[in-house]
Amino acid sequence: MNRILWGFLLILNYVAVSAQQDSIYIDAEIRANNRQISVTQEIIYTNNSAIGQDTIKLLNWTAAYKNRNTPLAKRKLEDRKNDLHFAKAKDLGNIENLQIKIGNLDAVEPHAFSENIFLPLSKSLKSGEKIKISLQYLINLPSPKFTGYGSDGKKWMLKYFFIVPDGFEEPSKKERFYLDIEENQSPGLYWKVNLNIPPNYSSQSNLKEIQPNYFEGILKNDPEFLISENHFPKITAQVDGETTAIDFGYNLSETEKQNLEFYLPLHLNFIKSKTGFLPQKIFVTEKFRDSENFSGISDLKFWKFKYQLFNDAEKSDLNYFSILSKKSIEQATIFEKSKDHWLTNGLKTYLEIEYINRYYKETKLLGDLPENINIFGFKPLKLFYASDLKLAERYGLTYQYIMNQNLDQRIAEPYENMSNFNANAISHFETGSLFSFIAEKMGKEKFDDFIKDYLLKNSGNQIDQKDFLDHLSLESGYSSDFFDPFIQKKNRVNFKLKRYAKTDDEFQVKISKNTDLNIPFKIETETETGEIKEFWFDTDDSKDAKIYNIPQSNAEKIVVNSKYIFPENNFRDNYRYTKGLFANTKKIKLKLFKDIPNPEFNEIYLNPRLNFNAYDKVLVGLNFRNTSFFERKFNYSFTPYFSSGTGKLTGSGGLAYSFQPADSFYRSLDLGISGSYFHYDYDLTYRKFSAFASFNFTKNPRSDVGRSLALSYNFFDKDVNPKMSQTEYAKYNLWNLGYGYADRRIIHEKSFSTNLQWMEDFQKISAEAFYRWEYAQDKKVSFRFFGGYFITNKTKNDLFDYGISRVSNYAFSYGLLGQSATTGLLSQQLILAEGGFKSYVGKSANQWITSVNIDSHVWRWFNIYADAGVYKNRSLDPKFIWDSGVKVKVIPDFLEVYFPIQSSLGFEPSFKDYGSRIRFTLVLNFNAVTNYFRRGWF
Repeated sequence: MNRILWGFLLILNYVAVSAQQDSIYIDAEIRANNRQISVTQEIIYTNNSAIGQDTIKLLNWTAAYKNRNTPLAKRKLEDRKNDLHFAKAKDLGNIENLQIKIGNLDAVEPHAFSENIFLPLSKSLKSGEKIKISLQYLINLPSPKFTGYGSDGKKWMLKYFFIVPDGFEEPSKKERFYLDIEENQSPGLYWKVNLNIPPNYSSQSNLKEIQPNYFEGILKNDPEFLISENHFPKITAQVDGETTAIDFGYNLSETEKQNLEFYLPLHLNFIKSKTGFLPQKIFVTEKFRDSENFSGISDLKFWKFKYQLFNDAEKSDLNYFSILSKKSIEQATIFEKSKDHWLTNGLKTYLEIEYINRYYKETKLLGDLPENINIFGFKPLKLFYASDLKLAERYGLTYQYIMNQNLDQRIAEPYENMSNFNANAISHFETGSLFSFIAEKMGKEKFDDFIKDYLLKNSGNQIDQKDFLDHLSLESGYSSDFFDPFIQKKNRVNFKLKRYAKTDDEFQVKISKNTDLNIPFKIETETETGEIKEFWFDTDDSKDAKIYNIPQSNAEKIVVNSKYIFPENNFRDNYRYTKGLFANTKKIKLKLFKDIPNPEFNEIYLNPRLNFNAYDKVLVGLNFRNTSFFERKFNYSFTPYFSSGTGKLTGSGGLAYSFQPADSFYRSLDLGISGSYFHYDYDLTYRKFSAFASFNFTKNPRSDVGRSLALSYNFFDKDVNPKMSQTEYAKYNLWNLGYGYADRRIIHEKSFSTNLQWMEDFQKISAEAFYRWEYAQDKKVSFRFFGGYFITNKTKNDLFDYGISRVSNYAFSYGLLGQSATTGLLSQQLILAEGGFKSYVGKSANQWITSVNIDSHVWRWFNIYADAGVYKNRSLDPKFIWDSGVKVKVIPDFLEVYFPIQSSLGFEPSFKDYGSRIRFTLVLNFNAVTNYFRRGWF
């Protein structure tokens, strides 16, 4: 009966909608406990180009799941997700038994293994002409663990699996691939979908449901279908007499549902007041909820403790406003994700900013966390400037964080090329801040009216970026003229408040900008009583400093572009005080612990430090530095320590400056000097002075590949006792020139470095290569190769030799707890460098050495390792050595313990001193830890 009804409806609807652009009719049969879908489909295809068309391109994005070599699989690896790479054949997806009939011609069987199917036409399809394409095929759905779409045989989440025309490409041989970035396949089509589903199952969709499991309508994005045994909740809301139905593809708790019944009408009313548009139906899937949640408000969980930043009602409010605003913008008109992402994401973020300014204006960035963390009545987070920041400042701060590392990307970068962090920081936050900035300059009501009018006029068309920006420029009185060139490149725009002068009842403020773009700016004045006044000014294409008059004589503070309203390069030069000791300058502020920087002050951070080595024992110090959680171009750091082992002061310090051009072949050029003073043996100190230049090449933000070139000079002055004076180097100069390449990809991780080092008595060259292969999920094998050769060697001891099982820390660059330890636990610390042997199979090499280190996973925390190599000392024959054993990964890559088994020395567990032969690695570098966990984001 369903089949007869379906055929009858096809005939009726073909007549009814044949005048429309493109239409798709689908009859899909889904069986319980089966991930295969049988599809009968018709496409009414229209040539919308101005010329005749000889080929039709269809998208078969199910093929993205066919194996580990697809663009989707490769992108997932960039995101450090290896499920698809290691998937079993039964979990993959593809199309089979595909038959296509074009017009009245006989059916053809094209190759269904490609994501792009090109259908040649027997005669050219003229502009405006239509043609019917009939298809039959079977979809083998992938496991949903890869992208959230697919089936486990009990629940079906369908999106991008049906074969459709490419909605954005002119008919050509250019291919388009599925990357799981919520791209649009073929928006703006008329859909009619009939789902034959198992008994006791129900279906949901973003299409309008005409009758159970029967959907139709026009969509400005792509259809989604959820088939499940569960009946998930729905909430309807009335706004200005119009009804919007919100369907959820997951269960809601009773409290969450009650919260949403209150908040959703509020959200929709606010969105409509800003955009003039609301969809009749919104379907929220689990995947969409998780990707569009309001970031940064989740509870903090540590061990058995949980701290709330926001209560459950506030989280529901903010999360679902973010979700609904994105859904509404996406359904208002047609966007192409790759190039139009900044429009959808920017407008969505603008709505968020406006919503926060309306309902959360005084809410703090950290919410209730500073109040909730209470230690015997003391609230430590209240000491941090971060606890004073407003929630609305999150947008500018996020951009500042990534920009200060020179890892940001231009706003108009194709979305698929953006790093995961930049997808938020740039596409969402920076663009939304710019819209908010323009809206404040031209007037919020005027900006909102422009958005309403533009979305209404273009509701059925694909958005035209240039047209949008041209109309915005006219509406803003040309204040937004800068927007188009601004988004085409990485910017380092900066407004600098140079100085002010007071004349009568006015301030004459001198301000410069470092760009020829006509960007407006805002000046705020604040009195001692907290009264704030705002003044907007337009600029021309000159970079010269200009005087701007402000009619407020009793202001205590003058600020340019306060609260990160514009994405500037540097906010630290935007503040001036008008009274007191710091008039016409900035105040100095001492702060404990790292914090988000307060641009209003020159901050000096005082951080207590605790360290240890075998000779100074416990080192208690205080670090003075100007860097915080955000990197700066000029950095200084000085740390005096009290050495409990010697009762003396020790310490270290340094200065550095980083050149970071926005667009160049290098990301940063760092120049600096440093010095340190510690004990390297009992009652013996060393003094080290260094000067360095480090050149880091530009990297693809989505890539884990980095390249660097470095040159350093080090001068060492060591105390030596009388017994050592003849054979030890008390003073020496050391030069290093090195190149490094690192590719930290998840499956095939590799790196290469080479180094030339020299001083008065030797010159040596070395090279190291590393390769780690994840051959099965969470199982890895690694290979390290090292080679070192002395070009000349006239040294008087073995200090500068290549280490075999221990490295000589003559440059004091390794994190050794016992610099000169030869016995005891500290002597067992292993630095995986030079020879890299774990067993004591040799001491050092003063002519050349080659070695290979192999490490492979066995079970859970346990690996096995093996090392082999050949080394040669002067006047002696080359010697072959090897060892093997078991490694326990307590904290992988940071704390690992090596148990030697068999080596050139014999069966080592039989040795009486076996306990002293066990080795361990320990990495205490916090930057190494943070870099490890941020892989895959930027």
